[in-house]
Amino acid sequence: MLCTIDELLFLSFSKKNIMKKSIQLLLILLVSLTSFAQSKKDKVLFSIEGEPTYVSEFVRVYKKNLDIIDEKDQKEIEEYFQLFLEYKLKLKEARNLNLNEKDAYIKELAGYRKQLARSYMTDTNATEKLVREAYERLQKEVKASHILINVSLDAAPKDTLVAYEKIMNLRQSIVDGADFGEVAMQNSGDPSAKSNKGNLGYFSAFRMVYPFESAAFTTKIGETSMPVRTQFGYHIIKVEDVRENVGEITVAHILLSDKKEDENKENPEEKINDIYTQLQAGSDFGALAKRFSEDRSSAVNDGKLPKFGRGRLRSKIFEDAAFGLKEANQFSKPFKSEFGWHIVKLILSHEMKSFEDEKSVLERKIKNDKRASVINTSVIKKIKKRYTITESENGRKDFYALADATFFSRNWKKPTDSIFLNKTLFQVKDTKITYDEFATYLLKVSTRFANKKPTPESFINHQYTQFMDAQLLAFYESDLENVNEDFAAIHAEYRDGLLLFDLMETEIWEKAKIDTLGLEKFFNENKENYKWEKRVEAVVASCTQENAAKQVQHLLKEGKSLDEIKAAINKDSKVNVIFSPGVYEEGHRNLPKGFKFEKGVSEIFEDGKTDFTIVKVNEIVPESYKELSEIKGKAISDYQVYLEKNWVKSLKKNYKVKINRKVYRKLEKFVK
Repeated sequence: MLCTIDELLFLSFSKKNIMKKSIQLLLILLVSLTSFAQSKKDKVLFSIEGEPTYVSEFVRVYKKNLDIIDEKDQKEIEEYFQLFLEYKLKLKEARNLNLNEKDAYIKELAGYRKQLARSYMTDTNATEKLVREAYERLQKEVKASHILINVSLDAAPKDTLVAYEKIMNLRQSIVDGADFGEVAMQNSGDPSAKSNKGNLGYFSAFRMVYPFESAAFTTKIGETSMPVRTQFGYHIIKVEDVRENVGEITVAHILLSDKKEDENKENPEEKINDIYTQLQAGSDFGALAKRFSEDRSSAVNDGKLPKFGRGRLRSKIFEDAAFGLKEANQFSKPFKSEFGWHIVKLILSHEMKSFEDEKSVLERKIKNDKRASVINTSVIKKIKKRYTITESENGRKDFYALADATFFSRNWKKPTDSIFLNKTLFQVKDTKITYDEFATYLLKVSTRFANKKPTPESFINHQYTQFMDAQLLAFYESDLENVNEDFAAIHAEYRDGLLLFDLMETEIWEKAKIDTLGLEKFFNENKENYKWEKRVEAVVASCTQENAAKQVQHLLKEGKSLDEIKAAINKDSKVNVIFSPGVYEEGHRNLPKGFKFEKGVSEIFEDGKTDFTIVKVNEIVPESYKELSEIKGKAISDYQVYLEKNWVKSLKKNYKVKINRKVYRKLEKFVK
């Protein structure tokens, strides 16, 4: 879990909210945070029980927050100061309760630190080259097939040679005219080759492991690559086509779920086809999405979805239908995905972003990819330049002598001589790495090479390099607070945020959930805030033509059933009316503008040339108080706010707060 001061001061205190916002806020922090160290001119803004908080910290957080929070009252320095002071009081309370000593807190903070450190364990130049390479590849999509001969990375040399010779022989047979797909079906270690003949379809950068991707992007169309090694084994790749990456699209959709939770629900397939017929007749897509789509998050925005690219969605069916639309405002026929029945409309096609726009995103992707090994090599070189590193002259030789006949078997034991084990193998700054640590490492890895039979000296030399590189990276990571001020500031901010989250969970959120008597009392004292507006139990009829609307109005007045009316109005495969029965509050989106709450059949409301609405009101339900069970979530949220306000008041009484009034009066000047 990640959280920042800004979230804890201004955002909803829910774990889900914090997780959702964390990555976005972390990026803002990385580019905007400045040094947090107090200069000689820094002033104490206030102190809590004698612990000072400096102007620099307040100004840094305040200025950064202006880019995240748009609400006017939170941009006022006085308002923000009070929120910031309350934040510091809560932190003081959390430490006094020893929440920072909880095992769960320590473990979660350590996990976050590990994640954050990854952003700083990098080399700018090496990263820049990889980012540019990735960007160039993202402009294209390669269609390729492959054949895999399985062999692990730690296989014995003879097994590796056998696999290599086999893949080379298969390649030669293809070069000589054999069909790639047939060879893949008969020989590939990829199980899917039996059905797809090795065909992987189109892909761009980051969709395959890096060595495979590089081979695919550097092989010409129609040619078969030389063998390429990955963690799976040896591959040969035939490139069949290269096309431009079309970028992203923005679409809108109408969704009708096919879940059978409501027995009285209309048949979604029939209803989506009725909606499609109305679209063909000229009805507005956005209006129909608002009225009928069961994807409520997009329905309120005319069915519009966030833009996406190929391969980004969980539903390939939906993606294929969306990218199959070529012109703006073109809409699909009804189709079924894993989520229900859809109609999708293309709003806009977006070209590929510029390099500068994509750069930060690509940097993050690269650090989670096999490309990171290229960066690690460069980082290690820099670490060796930054720190004083001394190595034992006899370290490797001492370990050569230990490699007896049992060295590559489970029978080998590391020495027990404490004098030997406590010797320093190498030293980084003031940190010593002992023989014992390297011996323990060798004990773990030596048995993996039992069948490979390398020479002990070459094996120890290779493992020594691997071990030392890992120790250098680990040391650098542990020392980041001392060498990088940005890292130190961000880590401190999240450390406090995580602590405050635990405090709020203990003191407010859980109490609000379990204090049923207190919640009920709060609800009863604030019932005016929880009321149903006047409602109607009604049927809303949506028509595409005025003549049909008049007929529907007449039949409703005669008391005909909805099925009878549909049979009379929807003829010759034309859907001229769609009914939406339900209970609606005043102002509901399904009710037409100007509609008055009166029993009976309403007048015809016209909205454009293809939207005619009639409402039959069966019953008017007067405004009434809601039951606690109906809005328990909202009531608990309001109760939490109430509890927090009272709790903060008690904190201000319990702790001695001293504000430097002279400095406080100059806050606006400090900020500017």
